[in-house]
Amino acid sequence: MFSKSCEYAIRAILYIMVHANVDKKVSIDAVSRSIGTPRHFTAKLLQRLSKQNILSSTKGPHGGFYIDPNVPQIPLIRVVEAIDGNAIFGGCVLGLQECSEEHPCPLHHHYKGIRADLKNLFEQQTIQQVGTEIIQSKSRLTD
Repeated sequence: MFSKSCEYAIRAILYIMVHANVDKKVSIDAVSRSIGTPRHFTAKLLQRLSKQNILSSTKGPHGGFYIDPNVPQIPLIRVVEAIDGNAIFGGCVLGLQECSEEHPCPLHHHYKGIRADLKNLFEQQTIQQVGTEIIQSKSRLTD
């Protein structure tokens, strides 16, 4: 459903949420090892999230990535928008350019509700909420 880049970005930000704080930042190497992606690829994803102010980072010997505890709750949709944009929440399920209420694809009316539910889920769930579930062992981040 989401691009691989988006899936990895969500996993990376959740890993950082669970394992880092202002006093203990995580490195690109730790994130890439944990989510199973090449270091360079992970660095690009984290840089993009940092530029969107979803993620904080510091340079230097004790540098790394973390989520600022002073920022408001960050909806997961911000990660999706930063990496994939909004197309998944508004585009045609079959990828047609001309799919609308007036000229629907064969699945348009079936997918419309699913798309709305998915968007609502990602607007309502925050990085902090999902991170808390992982910390409390109610869900898992790795295989």
